[in-house]
Amino acid sequence: MRREGSFVIRLGYKASSEQFAPRELLEYAAQADALGFDTVAISDHFQPFRHTGGHSPFSFAWMGALVERTQRVHIGTSVITPTFRHHPSSVAQGFATLACLAPGRIFLGVGSGESLNEVPPTGVEWPEGPERLKRLKESLALIRQLWSEERVTFEGDFYQTKSATIYDLPDAPPPIYVAAAAPMASRYAGATADGFITTSGKPKELYTEKLLPALTEGAEKAGRSLADLDLLMEIKLSYHPDLEQAKSDCDFWAPLALPAEMKHGVDDPVELERLSKDPSVDATSRFICTNDPEEAVERIAPYVEMGFRHLVFHAPGADQAGFLDRFAADLAPRLRERWG
Repeated sequence: MRREGSFVIRLGYKASSEQFAPRELLEYAAQADALGFDTVAISDHFQPFRHTGGHSPFSFAWMGALVERTQRVHIGTSVITPTFRHHPSSVAQGFATLACLAPGRIFLGVGSGESLNEVPPTGVEWPEGPERLKRLKESLALIRQLWSEERVTFEGDFYQTKSATIYDLPDAPPPIYVAAAAPMASRYAGATADGFITTSGKPKELYTEKLLPALTEGAEKAGRSLADLDLLMEIKLSYHPDLEQAKSDCDFWAPLALPAEMKHGVDDPVELERLSKDPSVDATSRFICTNDPEEAVERIAPYVEMGFRHLVFHAPGADQAGFLDRFAADLAPRLRERWG
C-alpha cells in the first residue's frame, strides 16, 4: 500500500450510548483503549433514536468511569448540547472536573442539538436553527469565561450567572470542538473552535462545496487557517467478514437514514422507530458496508483527502467487541501505513 502525505491521522471509537447499556459500553471503550485507539467519543443523548432496544446512559457519569479505567485514550463528547437540558455553567463545571481527573485527555464536543433530546426532558418549544446557533455561541462564550475568570456575572440573551466561580479547574482548558452539518455553524466553528466535527455518509458536495468552504471562510476571517483546527469526521462503518451481516447490522440505526422531511419535528423514539420501518428507508445508506479491508480503506480515503485527520468510527452492530478486534487487526494498520 502506498504511503501518502506527511501528516498523522488519529483513529477513534464512537461509543454509541443510544445502543448499549452503560457497563457494556464501558467495556467496549476500555477495549478500544487497550487496542490502541486514540480517541473514545460518546454521544450525549437523553433518548435514543429508537424505543426497542434503546439506551441512553448519562455521558458525564460514564466518562468519569472511563477516565478511571484508562490511562492513555482521549475522551470526549460527540456531541453534547450545552443549551437546553444542560446549562452551560454545569457543562463548564463537569468538563473542568473531567479534565482535572485526566489532564490533557478530555475534549468538549458540542452541537446545537436535536429536539429528541431536549424537548421531552424540558418541555421547551423547539426553536429554529438560527436561534439554536445563537444559544450555542452564547453558551460557549460563558463556558470559556467560567474556565478563565472568577466570580463571573454573565448577562446574556439566554443565560445568566451571578458571581459564579468554578473552583476546580485544570491547568489547561479542554479543547472545544463544534459540530456542524450546515455552512452557518461551520463558519462559526472555523472562527472560534479548536476542532470541527461532522458525520459521514452524505453527498460529497456537502463537504467540499458547503461545509469546508464555510469552515475555511470562518477561520480566515478570524486570522486563522484550517491547520489551526482538528478536523474530526465520524465515519459510519459496518465491517464484517460476512457482507450480509454487515448490512443487517445497520438495521438498528435505520432512523438515521430517514429523510429530513420525514423526521422533522419528531422527538419521540417510538415514532422514529415506526417511521424507520417504511419500505423506502435504506438502513445501510449512511454506512460503509464491506467485508473487504482494502475496500474499506478506499472508501475512507475521500474523507482523509478532504482534510479530515481525526477519524472516529461508528460501528452499527451488536458485536462491538468483534468489530474492535477486526478493526485493530485489519484496518488500523492499513490506515496508519497509508497516512501515518
